[in-house]
Amino acid sequence: MIETAVIRDARPSDATDIAKVHVASWRSTYPGLVPAAYLVNLSEAAAAMRWHNAVQARGPGRGALVAVDGDDRVQGFATFGARRVPVDGFDGEFYAIYLNDEAKGQGTGRRLMAIMAERFLEAGIRSAAVWCLRDNPSRWFYERLGGIRIAERPIRFAGAELIEIAYGWRDLAPLARLSTGPEMR
Repeated sequence: MIETAVIRDARPSDATDIAKVHVASWRSTYPGLVPAAYLVNLSEAAAAMRWHNAVQARGPGRGALVAVDGDDRVQGFATFGARRVPVDGFDGEFYAIYLNDEAKGQGTGRRLMAIMAERFLEAGIRSAAVWCLRDNPSRWFYERLGGIRIAERPIRFAGAELIEIAYGWRDLAPLARLSTGPEMR
């Protein structure tokens, strides 16, 4: 168990640590869901390059957050912005949220989601959705936070046919109210 994480805006200097969390989380969450060769070939170095650029893309209703421990080590991250996949009635999209295994179950994911919801509301975005694999064992997290299953679609990923589902929040205010814990810095 780690101490309660502090949530802050991601910085380009966090890219390597974000990549480590991203690769480790995929490898622990998706075995049996995505092709094993894809998971084996994930590269922290390649991911770090992508994340270095991605964390700089911010503005009203768009950004990247990290959850850090007392030593400022990244334990999780989340990204959000304008919807990429059209779903009627939903303007924002939670793009990604990943935590180290030891950071799960401590409220960090809930706080990341709540802060993203706050940022959406500050930008005038009142509704948002998230896409995840239908068979993702962590998808129940979204239901516990009030997300309603709103759509389903087939996708082709790494040579496999998969099903994605979307959860949505038509009103982000209740989700934003879940943001309790150490202040952002």
